[in-house]
Amino acid sequence: MSIIHSYHAHIYYDASTLPQARALCEEAVRVFGLKMGRLHQRPVGPHPDWSCQLTVAVEDIGAVLGWLALNRNGLVVFTHPETGDELADHANHAIWMGAVRPLDLSIFG
Repeated sequence: MSIIHSYHAHIYYDASTLPQARALCEEAVRVFGLKMGRLHQRPVGPHPDWSCQLTVAVEDIGAVLGWLALNRNGLVVFTHPETGDELADHANHAIWMGAVRPLDLSIFG
């Protein structure tokens, strides 16, 4: 059985929703003390859209997911655990809010 070390919540956006995504991510940092990654303005890694990564501790995931569900205002949120098996984490253990987007899983070998 895999052990979950943390979670990544990826907030997806485009040029028109960048200010909304920035505000959402910064508020998540303020409310929960999360670590926020860069606001990418191009697809990065397996992600098909612009995105920002929030790192969430295991003990906080329930509260953060609930908060994101209520505050995402139409933005797509892709969340996955960090177990060390990146392919399984992204392909099999994903939690989606909003439209499911096609990931490029080929980068995981």
